[in-house]
Amino acid sequence: MHLAGLPYHVYNRGCNREPIFRTTDDYSFLIHKAQTFLPYYALHVLAYCLMPNHYHFLLRPDQDDVLSAFIQRLFNSYAQHFNHLWQRSGTLFEGRARSIPVESEAHLLHLCRYIHLNPVKAGLVRHPGQWPFSNYREWMGWRHNNLCDEDWARSYFSTPHEYEVFVQGEIDPAFEQQIQALCCD
Repeated sequence: MHLAGLPYHVYNRGCNREPIFRTTDDYSFLIHKAQTFLPYYALHVLAYCLMPNHYHFLLRPDQDDVLSAFIQRLFNSYAQHFNHLWQRSGTLFEGRARSIPVESEAHLLHLCRYIHLNPVKAGLVRHPGQWPFSNYREWMGWRHNNLCDEDWARSYFSTPHEYEVFVQGEIDPAFEQQIQALCCD
């Protein structure tokens, strides 16, 4: 059960660590579906990042038990599309998506940074703003869509520059190791 008002880190990866996104169109399809489905669910996207073989979403539901329905609808739709497009069958993801409640403000903010830095840590880009498949650009005010609760972001960082400085700061190694153990091993 996912409780209203409590943020959750939702993540999953490809079965056998295989890619779940092969082309820019794959990423774009999922983002479009998320934008299409989001208005039907009482929840907010705080941070997200789509990576070649996994994804991270940080979501805050406004009603109990809407988060699972959104994730299930989004990724079932995506898996069907991906399997059809790439002429494959079988499971795309490594089981069901995992969701971890985020109960402290410090954990919440560091998790946003961790999510946005994923493509940098993976060596895909040098700066998180170069990765188009996260909502870092929304946090920075460079792009606007409904996959970022910009008011929520501004409640913690009054300017995009403040967030950029925070993101470029050091992540607590113990925190990063804890997150990686949960979702990336």
